[in-house]
Amino acid sequence: MADVQHKARWIDRLAGAALARYIGYVRRTSRGIPEMEAIVAANVRHHPCIVGMWHGEFMLLPLIKPPHKPTDVMLARHADAEFLGEALKRFGMQLIRGAGAAGRGKDRGGTHAYRSAIQALRDGRAVAMTADVPGGHARKAGLGIVMAAKQSGRPIVPVAIATKRYLALHTWSRMKINLPHSSLGFAVGPIVRVPREATAEELEAYRQEVEEGLNHATQEAYDRAGGLGRVPGSAGPKNHPPGAWLRIYRTLTSYARPIAPLLLGLRARRGKEEPLRRNERLGQPCIKRPAGRLAWFHAASVGETNAVLPLIAALAQERPSLSFLLTTGTVTSAKLAARRLGPRAIHQYTPLDAPEYVARFLAHWRPDLAVFTESEIWPNLILESSARGIPLALVNGRMTKRSFRRWRRNPSFALPLFSRFDLVLAQNEALARRFAILGAPGAVSAGNLKIDAPPPVVDDVELDHLRAALKDRPILIAACTHEGEEAVVADAHQQLAASVAGVLTILAPRHPQRGGGIAEMLKERGLKVARRTLGELPDRTSDVYLADTIGELGMLYKLAPVAFIGGSLVDRGGHNPVEAMRLGAVVLVGPHWENAPDAYRALIKSGGAIVVRSAADIAEAARRLLGDARELDRMRGHAEAALATISGALPRTIAALLRYLPGEEGLARAS
Repeated sequence: MADVQHKARWIDRLAGAALARYIGYVRRTSRGIPEMEAIVAANVRHHPCIVGMWHGEFMLLPLIKPPHKPTDVMLARHADAEFLGEALKRFGMQLIRGAGAAGRGKDRGGTHAYRSAIQALRDGRAVAMTADVPGGHARKAGLGIVMAAKQSGRPIVPVAIATKRYLALHTWSRMKINLPHSSLGFAVGPIVRVPREATAEELEAYRQEVEEGLNHATQEAYDRAGGLGRVPGSAGPKNHPPGAWLRIYRTLTSYARPIAPLLLGLRARRGKEEPLRRNERLGQPCIKRPAGRLAWFHAASVGETNAVLPLIAALAQERPSLSFLLTTGTVTSAKLAARRLGPRAIHQYTPLDAPEYVARFLAHWRPDLAVFTESEIWPNLILESSARGIPLALVNGRMTKRSFRRWRRNPSFALPLFSRFDLVLAQNEALARRFAILGAPGAVSAGNLKIDAPPPVVDDVELDHLRAALKDRPILIAACTHEGEEAVVADAHQQLAASVAGVLTILAPRHPQRGGGIAEMLKERGLKVARRTLGELPDRTSDVYLADTIGELGMLYKLAPVAFIGGSLVDRGGHNPVEAMRLGAVVLVGPHWENAPDAYRALIKSGGAIVVRSAADIAEAARRLLGDARELDRMRGHAEAALATISGALPRTIAALLRYLPGEEGLARAS
């Protein structure tokens, strides 16, 4: 092992020496060196100061070190930075190892580095650091640089160095490799001084000031280097041409149109399409576009529709003249939309993702804003909308690790799509980073809309009818179950019934059309089943009430004090627990809850939900809870408190979207 480490050090030194020589070569062969004197003079005038740069423009940092003025550089503590550190040493710069964690909860040496930086400034040494934290959002300043200025009393000097010719790496910060025989551009932004007595609100204002100063300096540096107009990577240019695989996708989806009617017919026979509305899937709406401005929202299915319906309702109040179009892809979501959409909103099925169908759809509806939900990335919908100049937003954005890896392996496919979004509101910081890495310029964390959504509508008449039939029986509900989970629930019921007299299990499958097969499976296990779609009500002898209907989950949650949320025993990522919790049910969930990590993490950590992995776990948890009213109340209280800490996505999303939907006064001024 020692030999390997020794060899690695020699490799780093050799690579560092080569990089230092390369930086010198770029300097010698490029034009614009006299402008560098302004940056060096600023460093000298304010020495010791904090030199702030964007991470992606870091390579030529040694060129701005003032002669005979000691300068330290904060550098991340990982193997990839070793050779860079060796290069910086050759320019007389000392290293401070460590970096911030970008909200990831990991110790990356940031605390030690921060203290060392403060001490260096007090000792009369300048400290250079990147303002955007590695692994975070490129060109979004963190609070670390501001806190260092507050603690040390030294000013922040935002600087930028650019070359006309460069290579941009596909990293989170779009790191530039500056090329020789080019022209250099240097710029200094406004000096930022942070008083020691600055409050939290004032620190945020200074953070924004640093961010704006760096953006200004970076833009000016690129202008001086060659007049690019837009800083590469800073604002997400939306004209990345589709790569080869994306062009192939567009060609194949276009040529596949002849089989579209056959595909829709097969889906209709399985209950997944409405035959009378097939033309909508072919981009041929039968409803007239309303006059005035129109905001288009696209949601995949029931869960995403439930998330955006409150958003549409809130925007309708804020913009009384605005009309709304909601597109979805499933029959269940269409029925939900029919019941809950307001008077100024229209539902349509989304067109199949073929260029011609999409073009027809957009030519008819001409939306003023397109809002996609969660993980709905349809290439032709995105490219065709962007080509028409329609602002694009993604709200409640989420992406699994598997999907992220797949997108990242194909940058020529991903970048032309994600870079076209004007706004991405992700469910948390980690997801925002994924979207940013894939090229989304405006990716920020806004929270999960499903946490702020009101509980499902409850039909009080039907609720009273069911309660009368159940006669106070102890009830467990298994909601949103997928294939493979119903058998586990059946086993859990049989184990639970052995110790809890009269218990009834309500089973509400995610896809109600599977009700017939589920009923047969339950009967084969010796269970007596009542099916809601057949108009049956459970009686005293019923074991399972199969609620294979649409839009009644709220009423069922209201009946049951304990709810197992499906999609979590099988690898489907789990479904939204908030609806059950808001209606008084204590949540049980399997080990797969990746689709709502923030909600489940908060609930489980606080003791407001229980993780189950088998039929025995479900039976044991339900037995304990159904027999202990005080424990039920305690868990409900913990769940409410936990979700209160992560709510607020709805107002944040509304505020962000309103910037793309000017009010009547704004339109009048624009005209």
